[in-house]
Amino acid sequence: MVKDRLLGKLAVILHADIAGSTQMVQQDEHLAHERIQDTFHRFSATINKYAGKVLELRGDALLAEFERPSDAVSAALAFQSGHTRFISSLDDDIKPEVRVGIAMGEVVIADNTVTGAGVVLAQRVEQLADVGGLCITAAVHESLSRRLPVEFENLGQREIKGFGEPVGVYRVTASADFDIPLPAAKPAIARSSAQRRLIGSASFVALIVAVIFYWVYPDGPSEYTHSSDSLRDKPTIAVLPFANMSGDPDQEYFADGITDDIITDLTRFESIRVLAGSTTFKLRGQKIDYRQLVEELNISHVLEGSVRRSGDKIRISARLIAARDSESVWAERYDKPLKDIFNVQDDVSRNIADALSVQLTEHDKLAFERPTTSSFEAYDLYLQGRRLLDQRTTETNQMALELYEGAIELDPNFARAYGAIAVALIRNATGAHKDNLDQARDKALFYARKAVELGKRSQNTYWALGFTHLFRREFEAAETAVSESLRIAPNYADGMALMALLKNYLEKPREAIDLIERAMLLNPGYTWDYPYNLGYAYYLLEDYPRAIEYLTSALERNLNARPPRLLLIACYMETGATDDAEWEMEQMLTQYPNYTVGLLLEGAPMRDTPRTNRLIDQLRQAGLPD
Repeated sequence: MVKDRLLGKLAVILHADIAGSTQMVQQDEHLAHERIQDTFHRFSATINKYAGKVLELRGDALLAEFERPSDAVSAALAFQSGHTRFISSLDDDIKPEVRVGIAMGEVVIADNTVTGAGVVLAQRVEQLADVGGLCITAAVHESLSRRLPVEFENLGQREIKGFGEPVGVYRVTASADFDIPLPAAKPAIARSSAQRRLIGSASFVALIVAVIFYWVYPDGPSEYTHSSDSLRDKPTIAVLPFANMSGDPDQEYFADGITDDIITDLTRFESIRVLAGSTTFKLRGQKIDYRQLVEELNISHVLEGSVRRSGDKIRISARLIAARDSESVWAERYDKPLKDIFNVQDDVSRNIADALSVQLTEHDKLAFERPTTSSFEAYDLYLQGRRLLDQRTTETNQMALELYEGAIELDPNFARAYGAIAVALIRNATGAHKDNLDQARDKALFYARKAVELGKRSQNTYWALGFTHLFRREFEAAETAVSESLRIAPNYADGMALMALLKNYLEKPREAIDLIERAMLLNPGYTWDYPYNLGYAYYLLEDYPRAIEYLTSALERNLNARPPRLLLIACYMETGATDDAEWEMEQMLTQYPNYTVGLLLEGAPMRDTPRTNRLIDQLRQAGLPD
C-alpha cells in the first residue's frame, strides 16, 4: 500500500541554533526565552520570504527546508545582517546570537518528525560556524552562482561525526557591497507524459476562454460580479510597497502594513480599480519601468512612497504617478505623531480620488468611514500578526493569535483584530480532532461576530465572518457575510476568491469561474488558491484536462498546498492515470503523514453529495487511509 511506504527526498536544509543559550537562561530565564522566541519568529519570516519552509522549532534550534541553495544562503545572511544590528542595540548580556549551517542531503518526514542525513549534516556543519556566522558544505558551495555577492573561506575537509568520508566546509560572509538578492521564481513542477498529453489539449482551450465566455456561461455572470470590461475602463492603481526608511529591517512589517491598508481603503471605491497587494508586493526591490507596468498590468497610475518611524513620530511620503508618461500627479509628505497614522491613510485615499478627478458616489464616500482603532500600539501588534498569519503555518498562526489577543487587550473595540483571531482559529483547527475542531469553530464564530458588531463598515470583518461560517458548513450565512464584504469593497479580490470557493463547495462551478476570473484581473499576481478554485470548478464540470492545468498551476505556486494536490489526484483517477495519482498521493503523505479521509471530511466544508462521495472513493483508491 502507498501509505506504508516512507519516501525520502533530497533537499537543501538550514539548521540554526542560539549560541550560549544555557548561560542566558541561567542569567534571566524569562527574558532569555522571550528573546530567543522573538529571534526565531523574525528568522522564520525571513525564511518564508526567501521561499523556504520552517520544518521545526525546538527550544533554541530551528530547522528549515529550501528548494535552492542560493535562497537558503541569502535568507541566512539577510537575517544575520539585521539581527546583528538588533543585538548591538541591546544594553544587557541577554543577546541571542545565531549560528547557521546549510547542507544538501536526504530528508525523511514521518510522524511529524524530520530526520535524514541532510538534517544531521546541516546540524554538524552549523556547529563549525562562528557565533553569528554561517557555514555551508562543499556541495552547497558548488551549487551557488559565482555572482552571489558573498565571500567564501575554504575550511577544508572536516571529519564529521556519523559520516564515513570527510566533508568539505566553507565559511560564508557577506561582501562589503552585499545587496540581498530576491528569491528566484519557482521552477515548474515536472510533469509526467500522461500529464503532458492532458495539459496539451487544455492549453489551447485556455487561450480562447475569453472568446467563448458567454458560450461557456449561458446563464450569464454571477450577481456578485460585473463585466471585465467595466473593470478595465476604470482608473487603475498599482500601490507599490512603501519603502522602509527606518534603518531597521525588522520594521518592514510596519511599512508593508501601511501599504496594505491603503490598498484596502482603495478597494472600497466603486470608481477606482486597485491591484491587490499580492501582485504589487512582488515588485519590491525591483527597478520599476512604469510603462512596462502599463503593458503588463493594464494600469493607469502608480502610488509609491516611504515610511520612516522614529520614536513616537512617523514620516510618510507618498507620490501618485501617471504610469504612461511617468509624470507626478500628486505628492505629499506627512510628519505626524504615530497616533495620527489613521488620519494620514484617509488623507492619502482622499487625495488620490481628487487627483484622478473621480466623481465620488455615495458608496465611495463611505470609504472614509473606515473603522479602525484608537490605539497605535494595538495597530502595531495587529500588523505584526498579519504578517505571521500570511505565512499559513501552525506555528506562525499561533504566534499571530498571541499578537492579536494582545491587540484587543490594548483596545477591546479593535474590530479587525477580532476578525483576524477568528481566521487564525479556523486555520489552526484544520486537521484537528473533532472535539478540538468543534471547540475552535465555536470560538471563531464568537470572535467573528464580535468583529462585525464592532466593524460594520469593514470588508475584512465580514470576510472573516464568511470564512468562519463556510468552515462551519453554514453556507447561507457564509454567502450573506461575503456578499456584504463585496458590497462594502466592490474591488476586493480576496472577497471574490472566497465567494468562488463557497460556490465550488455548493457545486455551482460556473459562478465560481466567473468570480475567480474577475478576481484574477484585480490580482494578476494571485496566490495558489486562485487557480485552485478554477481547477475545482472544472473538476466539477468534468473538464479534467483543464482542471489538471489549473491545479498544477496552483502547486507551482505552493508545493505544500494540500487541497490542489488532493483534487489533482482525483482528476488523474478520473482519466485513468492511476500511476500519476498514486505518485501524487505518495508526495502528499510524505508531507502530511497523519492525514486521513476522516480528517478531510471533518476539516473541509464538504457537503454530503454524490460528487463528494465519488471524490472520497477516488482518494481512497489512490491510497489515502481512512
